[in-house]
Amino acid sequence: MNSQGDKSDSDPADAKNWEDVEEASELLHEERFQEALYALRDVIKTNPHNPYAYHFLGIALFETAQPEAARDAYRAALRVSPNYIGARIALSHVLRMLGDIRGAIAEGEEAVKRNPADGDALHAAGFAHAARGDNEVARRYLHAFLASNPEFETATEVRAILKTIDPPVDDDADSDEN
Repeated sequence: MNSQGDKSDSDPADAKNWEDVEEASELLHEERFQEALYALRDVIKTNPHNPYAYHFLGIALFETAQPEAARDAYRAALRVSPNYIGARIALSHVLRMLGDIRGAIAEGEEAVKRNPADGDALHAAGFAHAARGDNEVARRYLHAFLASNPEFETATEVRAILKTIDPPVDDDADSDEN
């Protein structure tokens, strides 16, 4: 697996791992989360070293309102494959949502450390720092995220967050001469 968690054509075991989660991935795309949970649990029973199965299990659990279990699934994916950036980013977001801001920052920072140009890692680190009130650090990450040419919807969300944490512009600064 490469650092993004993308399929590596040069690794037959990795290709097999992707093949094993294909059906579950389709179920997730179709928003058939309960069925995906069953499919992924079967994959994990067959191959407990498949990081994609744990990552997709985290997604399915999160979508079925089980954030603590999702957190545990993302952690399992990282135990199997510590360089799986997608799982690390998802873990950062779910930790933030669960109120573990310190953990969210640690995972977001680690994702950025492992892949400094990854927009999603920058997004996760920025949101984690914003949640703690580290506005200057959050701004740096979120502006870097915007420079990565993200999708419109996510960019709009980040711009809205930046408006709340950017320092106010002092319109009276020019009128000090009066």
